[in-house]
Amino acid sequence: MPDILSPDSVGLVTPQTHQFTTSLSLECGRSLPNYQIVYETYGKLNERCSNAVLICHALSGDHHAAGYYTMHDKKSGWWDTCIGPGKPIDTNRFFVVSLNNLGGCRGSTGPNTINLDTGQPYGPDFPIVTVRDWVRCQARLGDVLGITQWAAVIGGSLGGMQALQWAIDYPKHVRHALVIAGAPKLSAQNIAFNEVARQAIMNDPEFYAGHYYQHNAIPRQGLMLARMLGHITYLSDESMRQKFGRELREGKVKFGFDVEFQVESYLRYQGRTFVDRFDANTYLLMTKALDYFDPASEHDNNLAAALAGVQAKFLVVSFTSDWRFPPERSREIVKALLTNKKQVTYAEVKAQDGHDAFLMPIPHYTQVFQAYMQKIEIPGEK
Repeated sequence: MPDILSPDSVGLVTPQTHQFTTSLSLECGRSLPNYQIVYETYGKLNERCSNAVLICHALSGDHHAAGYYTMHDKKSGWWDTCIGPGKPIDTNRFFVVSLNNLGGCRGSTGPNTINLDTGQPYGPDFPIVTVRDWVRCQARLGDVLGITQWAAVIGGSLGGMQALQWAIDYPKHVRHALVIAGAPKLSAQNIAFNEVARQAIMNDPEFYAGHYYQHNAIPRQGLMLARMLGHITYLSDESMRQKFGRELREGKVKFGFDVEFQVESYLRYQGRTFVDRFDANTYLLMTKALDYFDPASEHDNNLAAALAGVQAKFLVVSFTSDWRFPPERSREIVKALLTNKKQVTYAEVKAQDGHDAFLMPIPHYTQVFQAYMQKIEIPGEK
């Protein structure tokens, strides 16, 4: 059992829900007249509300970033390695807010929640949402919590894209933006991976054009295949070779199509467990948000122009073995910031874990992360 009472753990946490009754206009042209957002907080907000940090999650993430729900939980939040007393995002200093984005499937309004107009789950009728929509929604949550300026907005992968969009859309409301394993837009190859994953889901006979809730069905095979494909891209060849090599489960070739290699067993396990905790319609939405993100498109594809108005200081971190969001994509962000004479710190971490490295307790990464966070000034801090 994990040590929930460890001095560097945030301990037991409880999700909170806020119901918004003011309509939210979306980039797709539609709007949500009301919606709810589920979130967690760790640490204490100071009197000046100047120590708040926002955590933006990646594609399959949610609000449960740190701590445990019960004393019997086997796993902590998805970024527990970085959030807690004495950790890079030190809850002795910072008040940390982590939410499940709009369109998610862990309590926030999304495809698997009830549309009050119809009394049925939204399903495929839930509107397409973008990174900018999420940022606008997050800003509203900040207002509810009394936070007018974030000490830092932090995210990895799709979360890093949100941090970048925050700095663009709300320049006076973000003092520091941390973009980890991110990119200014997806490559054609990345969009292609996402499309194959979506096709696997939509062509599952149990998908029912997205209305599988009413059929008491789950597009299990399609979602499982989508996760298996995605998981391959999150790892590096080196990490897969070290973890699995070409090891056979039973030590010999069986000349069949059932699971023989350890890596096959691992991928099927990842796929099966993902189906039990994630919603297929949400997966479609999240991958589309990834595909659409491209702040430079509004400025004749000039990223420097898109970042000209940012006021936040930046930390940009990449990982050498990340072939999905490789270091050169992070350096594009750094170059655009430097063109505008913005303050930016860049670290390229040598790691063999692929894109998933941003979730790993890699010493160099942790040291860079912690050193940067320790230098963030908090007005009113004693």
